Amino acid sequence: MRKSGIDGLFIFCALLQCLPLLHMQQDDQPNFTQRIATQTGHPHHAVQRVLDLFREGASLPFIARYRKEATGGLDEYALSQIQRAHQQMEALVARRSFILSAIEEAGALTPSLRTQIEQTWDSTTLEDIYLPYKKKRKTRASNAREKGLEPLATIILDHRTRDLRQAIMPFLHADVPDMDAALQGARDILAEWINDDSSNRDHLRQLLWRDGFIQAKKTSKDHPDKEKYRDYFDYHEPVKKIPSHRFLAVRRGEHEGVLRMHIRLHEPAVMTDWLCRRYIKYSGGCADQVRLAIEDSFQRLLMPSLENEWTAELQSRMEDEAIGVFAQNLRQLLLAAPLGQVATIALDPGYRTGCKVACMNAQGDLLEATNIYPLPPQNEKTNAAKTLEHLIRTHQIKAMAIGDGTGGKEAFSWAQSLPFSEQLDIHLVNENGASIYSASDVAREEFPDLDLTFRSAASIGRRLMDPLAELVKIDPKSIGVGQYQHDVHQGKLKQALDETTQFVVNQVGIQINTASEHLLQHVAGLGPVLAKKIIAHRKVIGSFRNRAQIKEVERMGAKTFEQCAGFLRVRNSPHPLDNTGIHPERYGLVEKIARDQGLSLEELLQNPEALKRVPWQHYVRDEVGMPTLLDIHQELMRPGHDPRGRAQSFRFSEEVKDIQDIRIGMVLPGLISNITNFGAFVHLGIKEDGMIHISQMANKFIRHPSEVVKLQQPVQVKVLQVDIPRHRIDLTMKDLS
Repeated sequence: MRKSGIDGLFIFCALLQCLPLLHMQQDDQPNFTQRIATQTGHPHHAVQRVLDLFREGASLPFIARYRKEATGGLDEYALSQIQRAHQQMEALVARRSFILSAIEEAGALTPSLRTQIEQTWDSTTLEDIYLPYKKKRKTRASNAREKGLEPLATIILDHRTRDLRQAIMPFLHADVPDMDAALQGARDILAEWINDDSSNRDHLRQLLWRDGFIQAKKTSKDHPDKEKYRDYFDYHEPVKKIPSHRFLAVRRGEHEGVLRMHIRLHEPAVMTDWLCRRYIKYSGGCADQVRLAIEDSFQRLLMPSLENEWTAELQSRMEDEAIGVFAQNLRQLLLAAPLGQVATIALDPGYRTGCKVACMNAQGDLLEATNIYPLPPQNEKTNAAKTLEHLIRTHQIKAMAIGDGTGGKEAFSWAQSLPFSEQLDIHLVNENGASIYSASDVAREEFPDLDLTFRSAASIGRRLMDPLAELVKIDPKSIGVGQYQHDVHQGKLKQALDETTQFVVNQVGIQINTASEHLLQHVAGLGPVLAKKIIAHRKVIGSFRNRAQIKEVERMGAKTFEQCAGFLRVRNSPHPLDNTGIHPERYGLVEKIARDQGLSLEELLQNPEALKRVPWQHYVRDEVGMPTLLDIHQELMRPGHDPRGRAQSFRFSEEVKDIQDIRIGMVLPGLISNITNFGAFVHLGIKEDGMIHISQMANKFIRHPSEVVKLQQPVQVKVLQVDIPRHRIDLTMKDLS
C-alpha cells in the first residue's frame, strides 16, 4: 500500500498561489476526469459534469439537490469526493512543476527524467524521484563529498578494485588522514545513495505494509492518566490491521509521554539481504564495505525515514476515519428532532451553585431568568417548586428542558415528581458545548446583560426547541460527538464538520424570516457576509413576503440567488411553493402540472389523490428528469415538512444514582451518546457512560455500529462488566432477558 496523493485539504490555499504553474500544465487537465473517475469509482461523464458545474460556480449542496440529472444522482459525499480528488490532482501538478524547475535549475534535468516526472501521478513516487536532487542540510555524506571522497565511493560500489589500500591512497590528505577515515566517508556516501534510491524505498515501504507492526511500550514517566493506557504498555499489532481508535490512542499516549511507539519489521534481515543481493556482485574488500554501508543505511537512514513516512501515512488515514465518524455523529446530532415553537423553561443543573433557570417564549426569546436550589446541599425543594410553578403559570410554559450534565438526572427526577409536571413535556437535553457557547462572542451579542451561567440555560432550552439552530453557534469540536478530535489535523476536521453542517442545514431548509445569522451563513451560496446582509435587510423590511424578494438583498446576484433560493423557505408567502424545497426555476413546471390537472397550485397542494394521478413521466425533458420530478412530487405531498420529526421525552432508571449502583446483569434504559468504529457509548443518567462493543450490538455480523443505532436513540442494555477504578461499564444489547 502507498499514499494515494497529497491531501488537498492541507494545501488548497497554497495552491491558489500556484495558478500560473497550473496554467502551464493545461495538457494535464484532460487527464483529471478519467483519473478521478478511476480513483472514486464514479462514471467518467458524471465526473466531467460535476467538474463543469463547480467551474460554473455551483455549490455542492445545490448540485446534489437540483442537478441530479447532470450527475446521475450523486449525493453530497460523492460530490465532495470528486471535489477533493480534483484539488489533490491540481496540487500534484503544482508540485510537479516546482520539482521540474528545481531540478532544471540544478542542471540535472534530462529528457528522460522530465518524461518520468511528467508521467507520475502518485505523490510518494514523485517525492522519491525528487529525493536525490533535493537540497539537503549538512549530512555525513555531504561532508565526505566536500573532502573529495565521492569517486572512492563509486570505485567501491562498482567493485573496481581488489586492492582497497592502493585505491584509497590518492584520497588521503589533511582532512582524510587515514584509511579508516576514507572508508568511513565513502560508506557515508554509499549509505545516502542507497537511501535515495526510489526502488529501495519502495521495496521497504511495501515490506513495512506487508510485515511491519506497531510496537508500543510503557515509559517511566509518571502521568495522572497513565492507567487509561494500560492496554498499550506492552503492545504490538500489524500495521495493515490496526484500527483507527487503537492507533490514535497509542499516538495520544506517546504525545503525553506515557508510551513510546515504533514501527518495526519482524525480520529486518529480509530487507538488508535484499539490498545485499542488489548491490553486491563479487566477494572481497569492496563487497565488505558495501555490506557495511547497507547496514548503516538501513539502520540510520532508510528505516527511520520510512518509519516516519508510514507513521505520517497511518496518522492521515486514521484521522480520516476518526473525522468521518465525528462528521457522521455530528450530522445525526444536528438532525435531532426539534420540539418546535413551544414556550419552554430550561434548567442548567448544579449542586452548590443551584440550578440556573431560563424562561423563553415560543420564538426562543428570553423572558426571565433566576436560580433555584432543589438539589444538595441546599435541598430547597419546596421553594424551588413554588418558583417553577409561578414561572410556568406566568409565562404559559408548555415544555421543560433539563441539561444532562452534573445533577441532570437528579433534577430530571425531581421535576417529574412535581404535581404540575403532567402539564409539561419534560426532556433531558444534551448540554455538551453549552458552557463554551455561554462564554462566546455569539452569546454576548445575543444576551449582553445576562450572566454567562444563565446563557447556558437559555442555550439548553433553545436546543430542545430547535437543536440545529442552536448547535450551529458552537464550534463542532465542543459538541462532544467524536473521539480524538484534538489528536487529528484541525484543518481537515474543521472542513469536514463545516461541510457536514452545511449539508444538514440545506437538507432541512431554513425559514428566512426567523433564521439567525449563524444559521443563514451555512446556506448554499451565502456565507457570513450575505447572512449579515439578509439580517440587515430583514430589519428594514420587517420580513420577506416571498422568495422573489430575496433578490433585493444587497450583493444578492443572480448566481447566488440560484444557489440559495431552494434552501430558503418563506412561510405564509402568497406563492404556495415558497415554503417548499422546490426551486423557483421549476415553478413554471409545477404550475403547468396543476393546470393540466384542472387545479390551482393551492388546490394541488391540498389534494394528495390528484398528485397520485399525475403522469410524471410525461413531464420529462432534457433538463428535467425523473429524479427532479420525484423530488417535486415528494415536496408537493408534504409542503413545509421538517425531516427531523418531533422530539420525544425519555426516562432513565430511578435505581441507579452513580456507578456504585451498577450491577452485572442489570437491564437499563439509556441514550446513545456517541458512536465510534468499534462500538457505541450509552448515557445511563450518571456521570460515566457505558460502552457497547460492536460485537455486543446485534445477533448478526455488522460492519459498523451505525447499522444498528443512531445518536440520541433510546436503547435497552444489559451490564456485562463494571470497572469502578477505571470508570468503565461494559454493556450489551443482546440477550436482555
